[in-house]
Formats: sequence, structure tokens, C-alpha cells
Amino acid sequence: MTRRKGFYLAAAAILLLGLLGSYLLSIATPYEKILKHGPAPEVKNNPYLAAEQFLSQQGRKVQRADSLEVLANLPSQGQTLIMLGSRENLTPKQTARLQQWTAKGGHLIVIAERLWDKKQNASGDLLLDPLGIEQHMSDDLDKEEPQGKSTTEQTPANADAEQPTPATAADSPESDSPSAPSDAAKNKPDAPEKPKYPKLTQLYLENEDAPAYIDFDTEFHLNDSKDLAHAWANSSDSTHMLQLDQGAGLLTVLTDNWIWQNANIAHYDNAWLLWYLTQDSEVTLLYRAERDDLFSLLLKHFPQALLALSLLIAASVWAAGVRQGPVQQPVSHGRRQLAEHLRSSADFQLRHAGQRSLLQALQRDIQRRARRRHPGFERLAVAEQWQTLGRLTRLTPRAIGQAMRPPAEQRLSASEFTRQVAHLQTLRNLL
Repeated sequence: MTRRKGFYLAAAAILLLGLLGSYLLSIATPYEKILKHGPAPEVKNNPYLAAEQFLSQQGRKVQRADSLEVLANLPSQGQTLIMLGSRENLTPKQTARLQQWTAKGGHLIVIAERLWDKKQNASGDLLLDPLGIEQHMSDDLDKEEPQGKSTTEQTPANADAEQPTPATAADSPESDSPSAPSDAAKNKPDAPEKPKYPKLTQLYLENEDAPAYIDFDTEFHLNDSKDLAHAWANSSDSTHMLQLDQGAGLLTVLTDNWIWQNANIAHYDNAWLLWYLTQDSEVTLLYRAERDDLFSLLLKHFPQALLALSLLIAASVWAAGVRQGPVQQPVSHGRRQLAEHLRSSADFQLRHAGQRSLLQALQRDIQRRARRRHPGFERLAVAEQWQTLGRLTRLTPRAIGQAMRPPAEQRLSASEFTRQVAHLQTLRNLL
């Protein structure tokens, strides 16, 4: 192929590739695809991050806390403390600090964490049991008894502050405090007997025709056994929010706080309820009510060191432990004799190699000694060897024949084996 033909072929190939690329570009359709990488790390680490940002956007001053030590520098007036962490390990002293802080004018929002035990007549909740607030499963409620409070909330008479519009309400509520829902709806003649959304919790406010709807978990019910609550919110069968006066402050009890987590706060009026309960106050979100003990901190930060320490303690206990059974005395040195070792070795060989092997070993030893005393002994015939052994040891040919004959294949009795060994030892000792 000439250089010119090669040039033409290369140009044609490039032209065809260009035409193919142009055709593919003409039929290609551009499109956009959104790749979802999931929530950011800060969202995964904080399930209430959306609630914090929502309150900040509403002009609230929000801070986080990880222990009750925050109460030392937290004023009561104009403050709302939302306990998002568990209160299971709170001590009576810590519970008393919460009660004192609330009584001085603070607003405390807690979750009813434990179910009421009818047998013990208590739930173990140090904060709610003295107030008579009981949490039950909705399925366990007695249908014949009244189901807690009515679906309409009570309010003080001096409610004149204007509230922002709820997410699902038709008009703007009017109230001057979180504890100011109205009982006006109770007296409305045209109020429906059955709720429109029975699975949702309804919160009625003053001068409102429609309630706010919050999707609390309807499996739980709050019972105000001492009738101390002045405001409440119900679903069709159970109560999910109670408000009680505590000295100069306010206590709000909810059945659950998952409505304010990142995935649920935008549903229904969940965000509005958070705004409503924290209005005109600064907010502190308490994620943990108790501190970790020393062991928990060590397990979290130094697990390898704890494992090494555990192994060291176990080894020390094992080394210092008393062994079972009597202590054996050391073996006497008198037993450690050469004859005992030789006898043990012979017994071992007898068990593993058999009688034939031991007899042949003695015969080979006799032949080695005879070669040293009579050179060329190994080249003699068997009869001549026996005669030579007779001259060297002065034994009869019969005795030499009994000693040097080939061992039998079958196993000898103990007496015959002993007699054969004795003949061979006598012959060996005479060489």
C-alpha cells in the first residue's frame, strides 16, 4: 500500500467517525437526574435539628443542653425547657430541682415515659406520679368510664393576645399564653358530635371554628386522676396533652415527642404546636437528663483498655486461685535410676515393635561382638558361625543353636520369651 492510499483511507475513516458522532449527537436526548445522598451528618446526629431551626426562624432563642446542670444558670421567667431525653434515671433530688425551677415561673414540657401499674398503683415516674398523671394504653381503657378530659380545652378569661395562624386552622387564634385554649367551642350548638379526623389530636383555641390537628400516637392515653389539669388535647378516644399550673410556672405533659423529629415536624400542625407551646419565651432543648457514669465513659472512649484490664484481672484470679484435689508431692530421686529407665524403654519397644524385634536386636549385637573378636565372621556360613561362637564362648552347639536360631513368627509365651532372652544374654556376655 502506497502512502497516498493510506492517507485516503485514514481520511475516510475520520470522516465516517465524524458522521457517526454527528448522528449520535442528533438523536441523543439530554435529561436531568437528581441523586439523593440522604440526610447530612448533622441531621443524622440530631433528630430534632429541624425543630431547632424552625424555632430559630420564628425568632426564638434556642440552646441545647446535655444535663440538668443547665438549671444552675437558667432563669425560670421567660424560659421553656423541653426534655427530649429520658427521665428514667433521674434521682429524687434532680426531680425536685425540676419542680423548683418550674414553680418559679418556668414552662416545663415533658413526656410521659412509663405506663401506669394498677397493681403497684404507680408508674415509677417521680415527677408525674405525685401529680396523679397516669399513662395507659388506649386499648385498655374502660369504655364505660369517661375518657379523660373533653375534646375542648379550657382557658383563662383574659385571653386577648393574637396568635399566628395554625397550619390547618381556618382563622388566627387569640391567646396570651400557651395554657390559654378556649372552652368557647364547648358551647357551640352546631359543633359536630364526631371529630372529622378521629386519629388526630384536636386542639381547640378561643374564637376558632376549627381545631389544630396533631398526629400524636393514639396508642397511649393520659389520665388526670386528681383533676389538676386546666387544659388538654384529645383524639377521639384518648388524651395526649395535659397542662397543669405549678406554682408560678406551667407543666405540659405529652404522650410522645416524636411529632417534633425531623421526619414528622412538617406533618399536620406539629410545628405549630411547638411554636404555640414556646411562644414569648426562650427555649432550651434538653437532650440528656443525666450524665454518663465513669464506667460508661470508659467503655465509650477506652474499650481496648477495659478489655486488657479485664483479661489481666482474670489471669490474676486464675493464678491465685486454689486448685482442686490434693497437692502431689515431688517424686523421690531414688526412683530415678538407670535400670528403671531401661526397663521402661524395653517395655515401650515390646509394646510397639514386638518380641521378634527385640530378639533380632540381641542377635545383631552378638554378631557385632563376634566380628570384633574374629575378623571375617560375617562372611562365614551359618554353621561355621555357630562353631566359631562355640570356640569363643565354650558353649555347646545346642545352646548356641537355641540362642541364634531365627525368631518364630508367632508370639511366644512369657516363659519362652524370657528363656530365649536369657540364652542370648548369656552368649553376649561371654563374647
